[in-house]
Amino acid sequence: MTQISLNNQVLTLINVFTVEPANQERLIELLTDATNVSVRYAPGFISCILYRGTDGTKVTMYSQWRSAEDYQAMRNDPRPLPYLQEALKIAKFEPGMYEIVTTFEAAGE
Repeated sequence: MTQISLNNQVLTLINVFTVEPANQERLIELLTDATNVSVRYAPGFISCILYRGTDGTKVTMYSQWRSAEDYQAMRNDPRPLPYLQEALKIAKFEPGMYEIVTTFEAAGE
């Protein structure tokens, strides 16, 4: 389960894909298939959330990993590669690794 907390010592990846609106659903299918085939079973994988941009031009994947080494080991797994290669034919990929700096919650009424 995804948890956003300063106390979590996790690596957060926020990967933004830019896509033509006509290809957004296909990209979502490819990323979902890659995750279901192997990524979710990789050692160190914690969770993933897939977001669809409301204008049709973005798909963003937010994932948490135990470490950068675990993430890199998953990247070396050939099983998700065909899905990711096809995804990169229809979308531009902007990866990013992040650490939590601070969190905010709604102010009490």
